Amino acid sequence: MSAPFLQTRSDGLYLAVKLQPRASKNEIEGPLGNELKIKVTAPPVEAAANQALLDLLAAKLDCSRGALRIVRGQTSRHKTLRITGLDAQAILRRLLPD
Repeated sequence: MSAPFLQTRSDGLYLAVKLQPRASKNEIEGPLGNELKIKVTAPPVEAAANQALLDLLAAKLDCSRGALRIVRGQTSRHKTLRITGLDAQAILRRLLPD
């Protein structure tokens, strides 16, 4: 199983995300082109949406917040996150259960 939004690099796995803040609920909507669309209820102010994104992913991936880092797009809807300590198959199984 491969996904265009997940890339393996020497220092971890990189997840491309399109974040939609101020949604009605926190959820992973699914692949959207080369990104994974994720909705959070938090507004995009004072990094609240970024924190909600990290909390949601940590819960879904069953990993610590320290294993997740936003490496690109701090103030953009289009973000790149680095994930360490998990393999690609485990990430895909947990994010896309169907």
